[in-house]
Amino acid sequence: MAIRLSDYLKNKYGEKVYRLSLTSGCTCPNRDGSIVLPDGTHLTGGCTFCSEGGSGEFAAEIASVDEQIEDAKRRIQNKTDARKFIAYFQSYTNTYGDVERLKKLYLETIQREDIEILSIGTRPDCLGSEVLQMIRELREIKPVWIELGLQTIHEETAEHLHRGYTLEVFEEAYKNLKEAGIEVIVHVIFGLPGETKEDMLETVGYLSDLKPSLDGIKLQNLQILKGTQMYEEYKENPFHILTLDEHAELISESLKILPGDTVIHRMTGDGPRRLLVEPLWSLDKKNVLNTLNRRTRGLL
Repeated sequence: MAIRLSDYLKNKYGEKVYRLSLTSGCTCPNRDGSIVLPDGTHLTGGCTFCSEGGSGEFAAEIASVDEQIEDAKRRIQNKTDARKFIAYFQSYTNTYGDVERLKKLYLETIQREDIEILSIGTRPDCLGSEVLQMIRELREIKPVWIELGLQTIHEETAEHLHRGYTLEVFEEAYKNLKEAGIEVIVHVIFGLPGETKEDMLETVGYLSDLKPSLDGIKLQNLQILKGTQMYEEYKENPFHILTLDEHAELISESLKILPGDTVIHRMTGDGPRRLLVEPLWSLDKKNVLNTLNRRTRGLL
């Protein structure tokens, strides 16, 4: 039986551990033109679903890491008695840039007493030898999670998304991270244009068969956000948006496939209200969570 992240953390740390969404100041290789497609095209717009905020709309504004952490903590502690935190560098690609600068930033973060875990969102094609060595050194201090945005195993979909790397690149990065003893969390998006239910579950099945076993997974519904290329495509040629019931069914089927020790970090996505076009059902968080809890009863 797979494990909810909240249960995993409470069992390990004895209390609830809260996530702080932070910004490293990095950009992304398929935004600055570094990735060149076989036809000679330089990718500059990012993945088609990715907003101008680099999928980090809830991350703190760029400031010193201490200022970001204290600001994010204040917002949480206004409502809770939170004492332990995960420092989550979310937006853009947080291993893309000067390694010495990043090492200094992450050391400053992970050495704080209130930070239990350092979580770094990145791409599989931005994990070179220097970055891997940096992560190994950080892991000697406290746990480090690397969050990889795979989204799908299907190359045709990935090309349409302008993901900018192949499945083989993901496999190499995954192997290198696991050999270094790093915990890996993979992001999957359900409802990508053109994908069937079978396609989506094939991605989950592929991840369930990884060796060594996958540590964690985020299963998210596609969000159409204003300002993205996918939004323009959707306006021009609308495609099917998963209903809440369809998404809940995919989550239920996924939990039946995944190994029992996989930590489930997410079962839905939160889109910023000011940008979200579809699915509007995701704005009713209480109903979404109640629906998912009903459909996953006995599976978590």
